[in-house]
Amino acid sequence: MFDKYLKLWNLTLDGDAFVSLNGHLLPVRQRGIPAMLKISHTAEEQAGGLLMAWWDGKGAAPVLAHDGEALLMLRAQGPGSLVQMTRSGRDDEATRILCAVAAQLHAPVTRPIPALVPLEQGFAALWDAAAMHGGILEYCARTARELLAAPRDVAVLHGDIHHGNVLDFGRSGWLAIDPKGLYGERGFDYANIFCNPDCESALAPGAFARRIEIVANASGIDRRRLLQWVLAWTGLSITWMLEDDIAPGTNLGVAKLAAAALGIDDYP
Repeated sequence: MFDKYLKLWNLTLDGDAFVSLNGHLLPVRQRGIPAMLKISHTAEEQAGGLLMAWWDGKGAAPVLAHDGEALLMLRAQGPGSLVQMTRSGRDDEATRILCAVAAQLHAPVTRPIPALVPLEQGFAALWDAAAMHGGILEYCARTARELLAAPRDVAVLHGDIHHGNVLDFGRSGWLAIDPKGLYGERGFDYANIFCNPDCESALAPGAFARRIEIVANASGIDRRRLLQWVLAWTGLSITWMLEDDIAPGTNLGVAKLAAAALGIDDYP
């Protein structure tokens, strides 16, 4: 699987191969530079690779080479971890870093935008789930329809910003990996922060309200609009989890917090 690209890009092994949800990965070096070779077999991940190259190191890990299913990107070498930062009581700092990275990714550019998935297309599953399950999903779907009908601040979206997808690249700062490649209102990209990095952090007393204030201030997004995006996003993520027979505990808890902050409390 990797041999072709090891020869093509003159790479040397620098660790053991492993498999993630996003593909097969192999630590390598190119002319001494630490890099990560990623092979993806899904269209979504391959589109994400194209988007990584398009960002050209601005907010995302620099791409050293790209060829269809294969992506060679600079490897994160910094000691920092946003997951550990949050778990050690520095969640405010981690949240601000995530917002800063998102802002870089959303910055307007003059070059042509690559082919991306319209944001509304990704919400199709929520409509059926809301009709089937009702309850809070009905409010999630209603809110999502309202947001998608009148988008604001449309931008190139990462699609999966969270503590594990923004890494420490040392002197290059914090940079994102593994984008999904969406196009739509930038508020969507901040919503997933609230469900991460784990249940204890996301649902800790006072954490949700504090994060809302930090993200609203850092992003410039209206507080109510941000709460609506959190409600819409959690509805979609709950839908995916139900499809995979996964208990949506954390995401459901965050959805309830967003609904309560919006004054919604009459669902079953």
